[in-house]
Amino acid sequence: MGSEVFARIYAVLARVPAGRVVTYGQIAMAVGLPRGARTVGWALRHCPEGLPWHRVVNAHGAISGGCHANHAALHRSLLEDEGIVFDANGYIDLRIYGWDEI
Repeated sequence: MGSEVFARIYAVLARVPAGRVVTYGQIAMAVGLPRGARTVGWALRHCPEGLPWHRVVNAHGAISGGCHANHAALHRSLLEDEGIVFDANGYIDLRIYGWDEI
């Protein structure tokens, strides 16, 4: 994937407000990449500093990816700092915290 696609992904990501989350698939659809959730994940691994990468979760409302256990802990902590609540199983209720204005 080229830098143009990553730039489109980052532009969508930059609009996600604090206290809300989007899914990898939502971003993929917004940039014209149906079934491109993995591409979004790849772009997030190379995300420029200052973009809210932590506001992206999987389609079930859980934290995905990350090669290290402390990545998941950081991801969760950043979301909780924004007021997002996880259930006992580690899921976010996308009906409450999901952002559909992509």
